[in-house]
This record gives sequence, structure tokens and C-alpha cells, in this order.
Amino acid sequence: MKNFLVVGLLVLAFSTAACAQQADEVEKTTFLYAVKGADSLRLDRYAVQDGGRDKPCMVFVFGGGFVSGERDNARYIPYFRYWAERGYVVVSIDYRLGLRKLVHGGQQPSPAGFVMALGRTVALAVEDLYDATGYVLDHAGVWGVDPGMVVTCGSSAGAVTVLQAEYELCNATPLAGRLPEGFRYAGVISFAGAVLGAGDSLQWGAKPAPIQLFHGDADSNVPYYSLTESGAGLFGSKYIAGQLARMESPYYFYSVINAAHEISGDPMDQNREEIGIFLDRMVRRREPLMIDTQVRVVGRPDVKKEFTLMDYVRTNFGPR
Repeated sequence: MKNFLVVGLLVLAFSTAACAQQADEVEKTTFLYAVKGADSLRLDRYAVQDGGRDKPCMVFVFGGGFVSGERDNARYIPYFRYWAERGYVVVSIDYRLGLRKLVHGGQQPSPAGFVMALGRTVALAVEDLYDATGYVLDHAGVWGVDPGMVVTCGSSAGAVTVLQAEYELCNATPLAGRLPEGFRYAGVISFAGAVLGAGDSLQWGAKPAPIQLFHGDADSNVPYYSLTESGAGLFGSKYIAGQLARMESPYYFYSVINAAHEISGDPMDQNREEIGIFLDRMVRRREPLMIDTQVRVVGRPDVKKEFTLMDYVRTNFGPR
């Protein structure tokens, strides 16, 4: 009798553990959030279906030079699941790749042509990010999302998109009018991103949300500092961090010496603790911090760090 009782308790324990594990599993669900011409734009939601309410949400925008990329790239999935397991509703979105036709045309654009095409392309991507955000807000009640705790996160072209989206919001541009009146993102995380602006400097109409910037100072895909051409500029993480410091606007800049464009992806695996600090202290608890971290790998040789616009064009539009 005693042996039967022990076996029964073990079975119950294993059954309870299995149910708990199943309840904590991250579920992926796909939704169509917009149709724009021939483009059907979808988003994937990653969440633990535990009945929790008022969860923060991370909206992710993939990289690929506005030419390629997928919202469900295998490299991103562990990152999505990591934050979903920690109570976030993670949303990875499609967006229109405005430079795809230019690249597939087989010709490298001129510097002026590149700047013009990039401006149109970034505007399309930001529009799609805003519309995806609106879809999340419309479903916030059903999904258990806190509308005041929506964070954007992007890699490379996606990082350009999330930074540009915040810049447009701060300047109350007509494009930003696609979002509900009064809405603001709670934070922005950029893996090797930049902001496209008119003239030789950025002008912020209001302080942005807390921003976390990761960038390598030898990046030949996205400028680390800034580059201007034909009346427009592309302003990278180092430039943005300097402006935020002068504005006394909260930011966390993680700069890697002699690193190139791998910083558009590496932090998703290697810097989760730093991202967690940013989300916990600067976004959730709203601590007014300015953190500037510079990392150098011992023994890594110095590499080229000065690039022309044509260098960036060749890097982004070279053979694939």
C-alpha cells in the first residue's frame, strides 16, 4: 500500500510539473496587420499564455539593408523567446523593403540617388512600424498588453526604422500622425542604427523616450557617427548619444571599438543583461540615467573607421 502511495505521489508531481511547463511555454501566433498594394504585412506574436495582464510589449523590426530579411529569421527566435519568458509580449513585424527593386536592378546608385531612395524607403518602413504598433494597441486588451509600455527594438535597417520612428514622433511630423494622439513609445533599442535627417544636424522637437544604442566604431554598413550628402545626413549612434547627453535625455550607449556590423546582431545573444538593465531601470522604473560604456576586445587590431558615402553604398549594394 505504501509503495502504491509513493508511486501515486510521484505521478501527481510529474503531472503537475508537466502542466506548469506547458502553461509557461511561449506560443507563436501570426496575424495580418495590413495590406498595402501587393504587400500583405504580417506580425508574429510571441507570448506565454498565463492569463497575465498589463504586460510590456517589445515590437521588433528585422535587418537586411531594406533589401532582404524575415521577421522570423532563425537567429532572432531565441531572443524573442527569452523576453517572452520574462513577461514580455514580443511582436516581430513585416515591413516593405523599399530598396529591393533598386538593388535587383543590378546597378549601384549614385550618392545622391542613394540618399533620395533611402529617404523614401525609411519613410515606408516607419509607416509600417506605426501601423503595426496601432494594431498592437487595438488588441492590447485582448493580448494583455500595457499600452504605456510598448518598446521598439531593431537590427540594422530595423534599427534605423525604430530610431527614425522615435525622431518623427518627437518632431510631430505628419507621418507620426498615424499613431493615436498622445501615444509615445516607452523605450527604443537599436542594434547598429541611425537617423536620417535634413541638413547637417538633427533637431529634436521634444526629448525622446529612453534609447539604448549598440554600435561598432568600424561599421561600414551604418555610420557610427555621421555622414552628410545632398542636403541630408545619416546620423549614427555616436552622434545621437552626444545629442542625448547635451539634452540630458536618458540613454544607454554601448560602443564596441574595432567592431563592424556584427553589432547589429551580437547583442541579442551576448548583451541580454545590459538590455535587461535598460528595460528595468530606464524604461520600467524611469530612472533618469545616462550610461556610456566603451568595450575593447584585448588583442583585436585596429581597423579602418573612416568611410565615404560610396563605401556605404558598395557595402550595402555589393554582390550578395
